[in-house]
Amino acid sequence: MRVGLYGGSFNPAHEGHAHVAETAKRRLRLDRVIWLVSPQNPLKGRHETANLADRMAGARVLAKGPGMIVSDIETKLGSAYTIDTVRALKARYRGVTFVWIMGADSLASFHRWRGWTQIMREVPVAIVSRPWISLKSRFSPAAQRFAHHRLPSTAALRLPDAKPPAWIFLFGRFNFQSSTALRERLKRLKS
Repeated sequence: MRVGLYGGSFNPAHEGHAHVAETAKRRLRLDRVIWLVSPQNPLKGRHETANLADRMAGARVLAKGPGMIVSDIETKLGSAYTIDTVRALKARYRGVTFVWIMGADSLASFHRWRGWTQIMREVPVAIVSRPWISLKSRFSPAAQRFAHHRLPSTAALRLPDAKPPAWIFLFGRFNFQSSTALRERLKRLKS
C-alpha cells in the first residue's frame, strides 16, 4: 500500500489543501492520503490556531473521494513534531510505503522544522506547486541541500518506491486559496 502523509494545521482547511492532496494522490498513484491535522504547529502561537475539533471538521469537508482520510493520530501519539510522527507510523505499519506531501509554501520554510533533514532521509517527499511561492521554494535551504536527490517531475510514479532521500516537485494548476488570507478576511469581518 502506498500512503501519502499530508500534515498541517489546516487553520482553516481550504480548497488549496484539497488541491495539494488530490494532485499528490493522482500523480503518485497513492492508495490513500492521510491528512494529519496537527494538534499545534510548534512554529505558530496557540492564540493563532483554532481548536482541533474545528480544524478536523474543516478538513473532513474537503477531504473528499476514495482514499482521503482525516486523522488526529498526532494527538493520540502525543507527537508535536513531524519527524516523530513519521517514525512512529513507519514502525507501526511496516508493510506500508509512505510519502510525505506538502505544498511549495511549506518547502520554503521546511528548514525551520525540527528534524527536517531526518524527514528527508526517512521518507520520499512530494512537493506540490503553490502560487506566489513555487519559484522561491525551489531555492529554499531544503531544496538546495537535497538538490542532488530531486527526481524529475516525469518520475512521479517512481517516487513512492524511491530510497530516501528522494523528492519531487509536482507542477500543476494553481489554487490561490490560503489559510493566512482566510484568517485575515475573518478578522476584517469581525472588526
